[in-house]
Amino acid sequence: MAESSPRFGFVAFAETWNGRLAMLGFVIGLATELLTGQSILSQIGLG
Repeated sequence: MAESSPRFGFVAFAETWNGRLAMLGFVIGLATELLTGQSILSQIGLG
């Protein structure tokens, strides 16, 4: 039986998904800012 590589911690699999989700969140934040005309901070009540 072959050993599987870990999927948690600082491994390539986890870092790849972390980067992808961060880019997705950034794009969604920018799109929301463009659609509403408010900054991200003012949308959540901090600005």
